[in-house]
Amino acid sequence: MLCAGGRTVIRVVLVDDQSLFRAGIRMLIDSQPDLEVVAEASDGREAIEAVRQSRPDVVLMDIRMPVMDGLAATAELLTDPEPPRIVMLTTFDLDEAAARAIRQGASGFLLKDADPEFLLAAIRTVHAGSAVIAASATRELFERFTDAAPRPVPNAYADLTEREREIFALAARGLSNAEIAAREYLSEATVKTHISRILTKLGLRDRVQLVVFAFEHGLV
Repeated sequence: MLCAGGRTVIRVVLVDDQSLFRAGIRMLIDSQPDLEVVAEASDGREAIEAVRQSRPDVVLMDIRMPVMDGLAATAELLTDPEPPRIVMLTTFDLDEAAARAIRQGASGFLLKDADPEFLLAAIRTVHAGSAVIAASATRELFERFTDAAPRPVPNAYADLTEREREIFALAARGLSNAEIAAREYLSEATVKTHISRILTKLGLRDRVQLVVFAFEHGLV
């Protein structure tokens, strides 16, 4: 769907058990020409039905809700053939539930009291798939809540070139493209190309999943 300026309209489903919170976020999102709330839900079970009916691009999913929580709903939705990108909404910046959701395949997390402009930018960023919400925060989450023994490193990791492994390590530490470019004396476009190739080779969807991969296989 295109808006008047020819830009793609990003379709959003908003899931939270607090109606006032949903109303505020909906007003914020619908004030933007390139964003639209296409459905709302007050619990995880409603969320699954709403998402499958409206087929949004991005879901803002509260973690703690009655009937079915956001973790269970996220896990079920991510089994769909073409799942949306799901961003968890949380009250705490270091939330074990958010870490679990990201490990399941969520694209990141947002604090419920995030600045409005940050929330809007996060929706666009996640939809673009070229960056991640707070990779450094994701790393901090996993440092806090990962205590399992590392899994064996998949064979696909051996397919990375030496340069790709260097950039993989920096991205896994939460560095942005600009920070990696400055550190490695590369252009941001070159870094972006490397990141894209790394994600493709490892079968990862985005940089959040790169951080998860690194932690789960003891590569950080």
